[in-house]
Amino acid sequence: MNPALWISKTGLDAQTKDIAVISNNLANASTVGFKKSRAVFEDLLYQTINQPGGRSAQDTEMPSGLTLGAGTKVVATQKIHSQGDMITTDNSLDLMIQGEGFFQVQMPDGSLSYTRNGQFTMDEEGNMVTPGAGYLMQPQITIPQDALSITVSQDGEVSVTLQGQPEPAVVGQINTVNFVNPTGLEPVGQNLFVETAVSGAPQEGVPGLEGFGMLVQGALETSNVNTTEELVNLIESQRVYEMNSKVISAVDQMLSYINQQL
Repeated sequence: MNPALWISKTGLDAQTKDIAVISNNLANASTVGFKKSRAVFEDLLYQTINQPGGRSAQDTEMPSGLTLGAGTKVVATQKIHSQGDMITTDNSLDLMIQGEGFFQVQMPDGSLSYTRNGQFTMDEEGNMVTPGAGYLMQPQITIPQDALSITVSQDGEVSVTLQGQPEPAVVGQINTVNFVNPTGLEPVGQNLFVETAVSGAPQEGVPGLEGFGMLVQGALETSNVNTTEELVNLIESQRVYEMNSKVISAVDQMLSYINQQL
């Protein structure tokens, strides 16, 4: 069997995965706090027919060998944690991290997850929660029901104005966390990431201090997906897919010719 058939098959498989990554990026171009991904390719093992540097005669060596590759594969998808653009809103519970860091939310099983999506809202008890599933922010922030206004400072201090009180009352402190290797975090959907062995342990700190990004109230971080870049990548992947298909078609014609002539 012609090895080019199997080599081109690996190319088709790899480009299919690449297009899936690109399509997920484009689908989340409007998702707040979304971080784009990219596919990482590697070439496969090589069949060595002549070793580079091998002896061709008693006193001479081969300057280059003869090796045949076995194709390619996608070995990883990397999250790109670059900063997204800022959009301003009129919602006092909308928060954005300008710089590095993640918000902490508590899952139903008590574990912690991490997000860049600052679209928070309140539950029936006044706790700040995520808008979709209603996961509690950690540390837990409870807003009094008679609060007239909510203020979140750049360093995460949450204060409210109450009826009949001239001075704002502090109700909590929002801390953010960072990781040595944010790319190692595992995305689990719902704009959430979870810690893994390669991400490093979460390092909690005060926003704006010690290398942590500051908070911006009344603003949200958009997806960092560049739609123009993704469309160019999509065209490139499509063309590579087509070329691998043409190789399979060419090999099929070669085999057909041999069958007909022999």
